[in-house]
Amino acid sequence: MKTDGSIMTDIFDAKQSLLITNVIAEGKPVDIFVDEAGTIAGIGEKVRAQYKGDAEFMIDGDGAIALPGLANTHTHSAMSLLRGYADDMVLQDWLAQKIWPLEAHLTGDDVYWGTRLACLEMIRTGTTAFNDMYFFMEDAARATDEAGIRAALSYGFIDLFSEEKRENECRATERLGTHIRAMKNPRIKMAVGPHAIYTVSPEGLRWCAEYAAEQKVGIHIHLSETEKEVNDCLALHHKRPAAFIDDCGILTPHTIAAHCCWLNDAECALVGKRGVSVSHNPASNMKLATHRAMPYRELANAGANVCIGTDGCASNNNLDLFEEIKTAALLQKFFWNDPTVLAAPDALAMATIAGARALGFGTGTLAVGAPADIILVATRTACNTPLHNATSNLVYSCNGGAVETTICDGKVLMLNHEIPGEDEILTGAARAAGALVKRALAA
Repeated sequence: MKTDGSIMTDIFDAKQSLLITNVIAEGKPVDIFVDEAGTIAGIGEKVRAQYKGDAEFMIDGDGAIALPGLANTHTHSAMSLLRGYADDMVLQDWLAQKIWPLEAHLTGDDVYWGTRLACLEMIRTGTTAFNDMYFFMEDAARATDEAGIRAALSYGFIDLFSEEKRENECRATERLGTHIRAMKNPRIKMAVGPHAIYTVSPEGLRWCAEYAAEQKVGIHIHLSETEKEVNDCLALHHKRPAAFIDDCGILTPHTIAAHCCWLNDAECALVGKRGVSVSHNPASNMKLATHRAMPYRELANAGANVCIGTDGCASNNNLDLFEEIKTAALLQKFFWNDPTVLAAPDALAMATIAGARALGFGTGTLAVGAPADIILVATRTACNTPLHNATSNLVYSCNGGAVETTICDGKVLMLNHEIPGEDEILTGAARAAGALVKRALAA
């Protein structure tokens, strides 16, 4: 890939008009013009002639596949610092013995560096928007702002059925909302993050639902990840989890429910009726042995918006959505014993159109008027040779290493695999991770 007309480093400085030439979109050779507002102003075969004199920078795509930036609809980005810290354990032991004790020593600085590292990995692998739930989220917002990508950020609301703790969680959620509104950054929005039914009281769930409706923001929750969650809910509330949180007002068209492995047919119908987005997290679910694949076909048939997420790096262990798309397609086919389930075009759409719809960031398409969230995937590489079917290659052959260029909101974040400031981020994140573990072990 070549850049013409200016010193290469200048292209990273700010949003500028771009002419992207010699790329393939939807199987056809096209050029793309991005205006200074960060919007796709032209796409097609005649765009080069029309806009050549208007572009501050030209990027020669060298035959790359142009795609909308991918959307990761469920992660805990700062858990990038925990990558490889605890593996091959039973879920509850993993949480209680390793993850929660370490997280007790987190600082805002840790979350900043962990989120910077996560954003770096997402940019490198083609993700331009993510849905995050964690702690010290003001620091996550700062990191996301500096990285240049989009995010819906939620504070992980966990009241552990304590009225005193619930009040603290409500105040923390409100502070995050105030902070993000004050940033006035259209790339960053807040969501409300009730963690799950086994960590949040019914009163806490209802407060989250009411606050989200009042503030007109989304909801991000873990739902029916394990069979134990279902059985415990039946024992305590005489209802399955989806019906229970629906009674609390959590299921809405602005809700993203992660995992959903153990939904039954009636719950799939309810989730679809409410217009919920369901985030499929196959790698994490397989690694932690949740023992059932999300019922994709039933959810899609019921009208749910099925999208995809990686979960956090402690349970995946990476943020590469291309790997996740392939894993999703393969898991659905294997678990449900049907090779036709989740065909390649549908799998790719989960990470583009469905993800954008879930997060409320654009359309997840390359079209005039759409936000210029664009990635270029190399074709002159082994995984895309031969190119009988580009969609098939993208889903079954590629990983995020094939992404050459990442653009978000019209700003170039990676060009020809180069990301400014990468070394500083890697050094800062490694230092923060080491200090975190040292504090935890000393406690």
